Amino acid sequence: AVVSTQSTGDLKDMWASLGVIKDDAFLSDMIKESTGPINFTMFLTFMGDKLQNTDTDDVLQEAFKTLDPDLTGLISTQNFTNALTQLGDRFSKEEIKQMYDVAPMKVYIILASVLVV
Repeated sequence: AVVSTQSTGDLKDMWASLGVIKDDAFLSDMIKESTGPINFTMFLTFMGDKLQNTDTDDVLQEAFKTLDPDLTGLISTQNFTNALTQLGDRFSKEEIKQMYDVAPMKVYIILASVLVV
């Protein structure tokens, strides 16, 4: 699919199909950076350029430690839900429900040194 370089509408639809909502300023900047019509290849190139500026592994590991302070390798449902509803782009209760409906989490409880799943 080729996206019109004159309008952000098609580009907004492309992002929405990926489950991402982008504002018009972001979309306009994306169009300005393009060297021609935005096709799938150019879209992937744009995303690759943006992803090169993401956090290092150390930064990501430290971020996950906030969800797993005891370094068990597990994230409790409560900690995960709290992070999704209180940090960054906050999820609504309905979005949380939809996510757990599609990808349910196992609840881990440690009692008397026995892991119950």
